[in-house]
Amino acid sequence: MAKKIVVIPGDGIGSEITGSAVEVLQKTAERFSLELEYEYKDAGGTAYDKFGTPLPEDTLEACKAADGVLFGAVGGDKWDSVEPALRPEKAILGLRKGLGLYANLRPVKVADTLAEYSPLKPALVSGVDLVIVRELVGGIYFGDKCESEDFNGTERAWDLENYSVPEVQRIARLAFETARLRSGRVTSVDKANVLATSRLWRRTVAETAKAYPDVELNNLYVDNCAMQLAVRPAQFDVIVTGNLFGDILSDEAAVIGGSIGMMPSASIGELTSLYEPIHGSAPDIAGKGIANPIGTILSGAMLLRYSLNEEAAAQAVEKAVEEALADGWRTADLWHEGFKKADTQTMTKAVIDHL
Repeated sequence: MAKKIVVIPGDGIGSEITGSAVEVLQKTAERFSLELEYEYKDAGGTAYDKFGTPLPEDTLEACKAADGVLFGAVGGDKWDSVEPALRPEKAILGLRKGLGLYANLRPVKVADTLAEYSPLKPALVSGVDLVIVRELVGGIYFGDKCESEDFNGTERAWDLENYSVPEVQRIARLAFETARLRSGRVTSVDKANVLATSRLWRRTVAETAKAYPDVELNNLYVDNCAMQLAVRPAQFDVIVTGNLFGDILSDEAAVIGGSIGMMPSASIGELTSLYEPIHGSAPDIAGKGIANPIGTILSGAMLLRYSLNEEAAAQAVEKAVEEALADGWRTADLWHEGFKKADTQTMTKAVIDHL
């Protein structure tokens, strides 16, 4: 039976980069005898212009019925004046809630051919291959909040951080299962020396770890982890943490590779999962055909791995990307003298040639 993939190009460069990823997926399907069907849906500013909402109901329903969702990007200056409840970015929040996307997986792997692009010394990024597992639907972002209230005659605002044991257990299990597919090491990140929620987090992760005796667990405070990512990132295998800390650490880790155009991500859901590059919609280069498609292509590889259980196919895509880069192809965000300059389509073809 054919596997159904919903493709949401979104805004800006979204249609260009998702188009590249679909081309690579189609070639991969031919090589590995996979049956893939694609359904295109709108979300973000494009959907707002057409339907008056950033996330039409039929888009959400199609995603719920799909085997996986490939997402481009949303947002842009064009919609800055739209009321907050209808901003393009609300599409992502709606999809997270509607699909139960409780975890974000952010892999950071630095190929030897790209070590020179890192802001860190090449010796520090050599061998970096880590995954950050971020809890996505709990914590301070989803807790009760107040933007303004009178407190003893002074205006104040507050946000409530809270986690339940089941929420922590769920994300911890995913981290341990992910580590089993890799090097078998999990670093749990919290601020247990200060925060009550972090002390519950640490206790729960330690209890969950008992079911995974083959996985090594250690703990770091978030400030120390942030420092370690800058001074010795190759020490990490799987990092698991809450929503706020994961948001910050995953963005820090993303720049280790030198270009966010290279970085994929997966949001794992209760119903289906969503795959997208971490960069934005880049409206300034939309339509010029120069966007880097690698982050979206690698997001497609994650879709093959986590939603379709096609590990060999996922590895083939990742290897093809590495070989295209080793051949010297670079899009504008990475190009300098001595390399072969590629636009979006040329880079896509280079990857497909290696498949």
